[in-house]
Amino acid sequence: MNTPVKLGAFGVGLAVVFTAALGLGRIVGPTAAPAATTAAHNQHGEPTAAAAGAVAAAVPAGLQVTQDGYRLQPISPTLAVGDATPFTFRILGPDDRPVTDYTTSHDKDLHLIVVRRDLSGFQHVHPELAGDGTWSIPLAVAAPGQYRVFADFQPAGRTDGLTLGADVPAPGDYQPRPLPAAERSTTVDGYTVTLTGDLVPGGSSRLALSVSKDGAPVTDLQPYLGAYGHLVALRDADLAYLHVHPDGAPGDGTTAAGPDIVFHADVPSTGAYRLYLDFKHGDTVRTAEFTATAGSVVPQTGAPAASPAPATPSPAPSGSGHGADGHTHG
Repeated sequence: MNTPVKLGAFGVGLAVVFTAALGLGRIVGPTAAPAATTAAHNQHGEPTAAAAGAVAAAVPAGLQVTQDGYRLQPISPTLAVGDATPFTFRILGPDDRPVTDYTTSHDKDLHLIVVRRDLSGFQHVHPELAGDGTWSIPLAVAAPGQYRVFADFQPAGRTDGLTLGADVPAPGDYQPRPLPAAERSTTVDGYTVTLTGDLVPGGSSRLALSVSKDGAPVTDLQPYLGAYGHLVALRDADLAYLHVHPDGAPGDGTTAAGPDIVFHADVPSTGAYRLYLDFKHGDTVRTAEFTATAGSVVPQTGAPAASPAPATPSPAPSGSGHGADGHTHG
């Protein structure tokens, strides 16, 4: 191949790399600062290690089975439908050996989230750790389908936690459910939970969830895992994971035991999200579920409709359908 042809092919290759990188940045979150873009390539047009790290840092939690040398390794090949059977897995460390030492977070060393790919069948459970680094819990799902399991944990010695995700099937005839419409209020076991606030793509969002029963505010919520409520948010289509916690803590002298539980959540992009609120009352943990949209506003109850926030639609692929069914806690 002569020199002009080689140079032309090289230029086309660079254009393809640049276009792919731009698309990735739009999917996972805000575009990096110009300075980072300048540093992302050396004089030969090759990405630097610093640039690669910046891209990895921008990926939302739960989309990767491995991060920073840690890996989620499911041992059970499937999930049981109907009757519970042991579900086992390990967390492998940078040395490729099972991690056995963790930092307790919200009263547990590891939180396991299980949800079907259509965002139904949410469970938040807490497996037990054996001495060899194997986690295990009796687990069953209500319906067949492809499920995502998230391990939310903090290895001892790390200053921050990790959330790793892996797909595990439940054999059978998969019938996906449509995603419920965005709403401000939902009910579970006779409790009504009302959402105030909106998800802001690329920024912090203040969300208040108010719990009532039989029309009366619930003001005696019970602590659950060191808080009055826990909120998990999952993005439609790819199930990007957000685990946020409320303002304050039980017994701090300022945080009321309801009816409002206030959270601050960061969402990486426009689009639909499914919110799962765990709260405890009457010695029972319940889960209230909402669909919320980042980049547009759902009217507050009794209030005039607000103008949609300007946002560029995310190019993430659409899901096949979603819904909600039973919940389990452990």
